[in-house]
Amino acid sequence: MTNPDQYRGPLAGLTILDLTWVLSGPFASMVLTDLGAEVIKVERPPFGDVARTTGPYIGDWSSYFFSINRGKKSMVIDLKKPEGRELFLRLIEKADVVMENYTPGTMDKLGLGYDTLSNRNPRLIYAATSGFGRTGPDRDRPALDIIVQGMGGIMSITGEPGGPPVRPGISQGDITAGLYTAIGILAALHERERSGKGQMIDISMLDCQIAILENAFARYFATGEVPKPIGTRHPLATPFQAFPTKDGWIVVALSWGVENQWELFCATIGRPDLIGDPRFDTPGLRTKHHAELEPVLNDALRLKTTAEWLGEFDAIGLPCGPLNDIPSAAEQPQVKAREMLVDVEHPDGFSLRIADTPVKLGRTPGGIKGPPPALGEHTDEVLSRLSGLSAEEIASLRQAEVISGPLPSPVRRIQEHEAKLSSSGKPG
Repeated sequence: MTNPDQYRGPLAGLTILDLTWVLSGPFASMVLTDLGAEVIKVERPPFGDVARTTGPYIGDWSSYFFSINRGKKSMVIDLKKPEGRELFLRLIEKADVVMENYTPGTMDKLGLGYDTLSNRNPRLIYAATSGFGRTGPDRDRPALDIIVQGMGGIMSITGEPGGPPVRPGISQGDITAGLYTAIGILAALHERERSGKGQMIDISMLDCQIAILENAFARYFATGEVPKPIGTRHPLATPFQAFPTKDGWIVVALSWGVENQWELFCATIGRPDLIGDPRFDTPGLRTKHHAELEPVLNDALRLKTTAEWLGEFDAIGLPCGPLNDIPSAAEQPQVKAREMLVDVEHPDGFSLRIADTPVKLGRTPGGIKGPPPALGEHTDEVLSRLSGLSAEEIASLRQAEVISGPLPSPVRRIQEHEAKLSSSGKPG
């Protein structure tokens, strides 16, 4: 693993109390961790973030949890106890940002809503990520990634024409909300430099789905036509899609306004007769007549391998690339040159290769700072440093079960429970 000392990053010195769990919030705080912020996961006893128990596992560790919680710290506080809430308020005094992705109103019920926290620290940035935001008729409804993908419309335009709805292959609803949360936090921190005041950030996963579908909505309101699934094609330009080759697939995208690109493409694939066809003179006409054009291009591109076409298209400056599976994508020389996949070593004696930050900064680079924390691994250190608690005070809080950690891996507990059920013959 790369020496973490060189990765202080542009957000060094920023302290974030992170109550988020699973994906949308942790993805946001992962972005900020990689850029140098100190992110302290404030986890619930006794199991912490439920993502800790999501497979596949490497020993006692969830690879899912590992990948998005790398480089963070963890402390365990029982916020349902008055002493735990007061302890959290003391931490708030030293924090720059607090993050949560509960259903709206959850923090208020704990007595730790935005008004309470901002009264304790007027400079605090409070970032709340939820399914539908803090206003509107759906604010109290729970939501997971696929729910907002369905409600936002993206599943209605993903897939092949005439086929069933298709979920994109990643948790786009969560990840998009996480990215917008990180952007909102950075914007609020920048504004705080002028005003000296914190503020509330309200991120709705559904809002984020609407935002990234900007072109689909613009086309609908401009034309009245309902967007439909069109496979890998682009709705406005042709050819701009994946095509089958002799041994796989290739992705080709003709650019707008590039002189003679269509003509060069047709000549290269051995179909110069298409150049003079009035149906295909412009991107718009080619899109209008794609049903007639696409079979012709499919037949032409099936005559050579992906590698052969890549060589010929690169020679004429045509934007193209192979359609890779995950192993092939990982082995690309470009990905390796950019060091986008790195091995992160864990004290338990294993390493996991995960995706690094894509934000490349020349003077203050970011990067993965280390493995994810054990549950409650940093409880004592954080309380001593940020709250000034003595060893005796920390021990007293631990005795009262207000705080805890480090705790055994929840994965181990699940495995032991499953083994016990299996040996007893009882169904799980």
